[in-house]
Amino acid sequence: MVRSEASDVDQYMAAVPEDRRDAMRGLRQLCRTELTGFEEVMAFGMPVYERDGAAEIAFASQKQYLSFYLMRGDVRQAFEARLADQDMGKGCLRFRTPGSIDFGLVRDLLRATARSPGTVY
Repeated sequence: MVRSEASDVDQYMAAVPEDRRDAMRGLRQLCRTELTGFEEVMAFGMPVYERDGAAEIAFASQKQYLSFYLMRGDVRQAFEARLADQDMGKGCLRFRTPGSIDFGLVRDLLRATARSPGTVY
């Protein structure tokens, strides 16, 4: 599932492969809990969390891994040391298996994002 055609997040989640579903539900629940005041939408073919129309967080079930997108450079910089050993792209953490998701790190990134608006790249 690289780019979903789902019209809403519930539909997206229902299409996630069974072996990834619990992990993806965990990511979604963390986002919904920690990102108070954000809107959950489908954009770019994946679940996205927006504040004031700006996408700040997203996640996706990719072909080879689960992705968690952190679109705030300031938050990424603040967590530079904790992210150093992670498999990362420019703005995404890649988890090769559902069991490799560091939910504590994700929770802390979400809390830092929710604390205040910032520049989205």
